Amino acid sequence: MIRLIPRPVLLFLPVALVSMAFHADAAPQDSTSTPTDATVDLSPDLLAIRAGAEAFVKAFDGKDAAAVAALWTEDGEYIDDTGLAIQGRAQIEKTYADFFAKNPKATIRITIDAMRMVGAHTAIEDGSTIVELGDDAAPLLNRYTAVHEKVDGRWLMASIRESGSSAPSAQESTQDLEFLVGTWTAEEFGNRTESVCQWVSGKSFIERKYTTTLRDGSQTSGVQLIGWNPAMAAVLSWDFSPGGGHALGIWTPVDDGWTAEVRGYTADGTPIYSVNLLRRLDDNAYAWQSVARHIGDTALPDTNEVVLKRKTEN
Repeated sequence: MIRLIPRPVLLFLPVALVSMAFHADAAPQDSTSTPTDATVDLSPDLLAIRAGAEAFVKAFDGKDAAAVAALWTEDGEYIDDTGLAIQGRAQIEKTYADFFAKNPKATIRITIDAMRMVGAHTAIEDGSTIVELGDDAAPLLNRYTAVHEKVDGRWLMASIRESGSSAPSAQESTQDLEFLVGTWTAEEFGNRTESVCQWVSGKSFIERKYTTTLRDGSQTSGVQLIGWNPAMAAVLSWDFSPGGGHALGIWTPVDDGWTAEVRGYTADGTPIYSVNLLRRLDDNAYAWQSVARHIGDTALPDTNEVVLKRKTEN
């Protein structure tokens, strides 16, 4: 679940309705989304697989290559995004031992986007990783698909395949954000949000100013900056909400849009976390959903998918 050859990743970033994702007064929502990392209604098998991901993080952060390799099947396969294939538990252990020797400060974060059973003894997991190398080195961001097999009652990784893409220049990265410029509206349960996006700082960043009008007529507003961070070789978002709340988003492209891992704090200092999903529908609409949401130690339900539409002049 790591890229063995550090290589920057191209990340894209559309607008996110952060104010709606964490609004404490938002109406309860009946989610019909597929299971995510925050879903509590997982089967015992999927819970065991998620526990395996937690064991992977513990072993990785502890630089224990043998413990990492023990999470694979005996003939397990690891394929990085360059196509390099490492076959067998022994070779996987050696690969991680070499990586840890060269990167003694490395730590990893895993975000599980989806898990699903495809048979009584097989499951598939999709997600993303962020590896921090320390010493101000750019983190390694990657997506992965894992195939798990149940062997003698224990879930092990049979295959890990990573995917990624090389990073463009900063100018090319900001050009990818051109789609967002304009005014966008969305309405959900009587709450309406309008976002106005424009280039600032010589097209280095997009500034998004948003206003949310709640059902009772009260309004909140905030601002978001979206742009390229050369130190991380990534596009990031910085969100500043009413009363002093703020959040940082790190974005990763997927087949039909983007996912963003968002971390921050509410105005009173409570930690917040979510994974935001965006699907581009066409040039004038995209769908947005927030999953894996937490405020402090409290898990929140996934939001419904909201469609944002570009506001056009009559």
